Amino acid sequence: MTIEELLNYGNSYLHKDQNRLLLGTILNINPLELNLYLKKTIDEKQIDTYKNAIELMKNGEPLQYVLSNSCFYGYDFYVNKNVLIPRFETEELVYETLNYLKKYFTKPKVLDLCTGSGCIGITMKLERNDLDMTLSDISNKALEVAKINNNKYNLDCKIVQGDLFENITGKFHCIISNPPYISKDEEVMDLVKNNEPHLALYAENNGLAIYERIFMEAKNYLEKKSIIALELNSNKSELIYDLAKKYFNNANIIIKKDNYNRDRMLFILNNLE
Repeated sequence: MTIEELLNYGNSYLHKDQNRLLLGTILNINPLELNLYLKKTIDEKQIDTYKNAIELMKNGEPLQYVLSNSCFYGYDFYVNKNVLIPRFETEELVYETLNYLKKYFTKPKVLDLCTGSGCIGITMKLERNDLDMTLSDISNKALEVAKINNNKYNLDCKIVQGDLFENITGKFHCIISNPPYISKDEEVMDLVKNNEPHLALYAENNGLAIYERIFMEAKNYLEKKSIIALELNSNKSELIYDLAKKYFNNANIIIKKDNYNRDRMLFILNNLE
């Protein structure tokens, strides 16, 4: 079969953009350049790989897990079903946090809690090599993925297994996290609910449990001048703000919106102007 025939085959089952990305990745051709090779004949092994991938996606498996790859902040990350698929909204958290660090700190120590694939902390380290970065997660299987991504980019991020601050030592200028924040009764798309790890999605106490634990314990791990940067459940931003105010009543607490105008990021600035 030719690339043109494969594209026509895949378009019967997938959105054409997903199909082009899938086929281009398998063939190691830029998806935008597939039209330059429409008459190229593809070997049977690659055809089988492509068709098997389509079957997985027809059965509800996300493209990123099929490809074992997700793009985040312009970087490629290895992913599997043990970690969340990185989201565009989380890129905004990274961008805003890097701006704060640039403004306030030289050679800051940063802790990425609930790191999953490591996309937050590793991206920050790639963007600013002087960061002293620690990645932490409760899941050993997630940390195996983070290690792969850390090694892929030849970085020296410290990797710690533990439940939030368990096994964490020292103090940090910044603690950043995209924690589990979905309540058990909240509606979630089947594509997410049926594929992504529930440990990284759901939290007790109406989805607020991990936020409160971070607020309760963080002071023991923060430098006097420091930042907490968290991704928000936009439906509960006011509740999370009130929790932050309970534990950091003297800090400057800021909620920022994402590109969809939803409350998405919370920043706690301790002893910073």
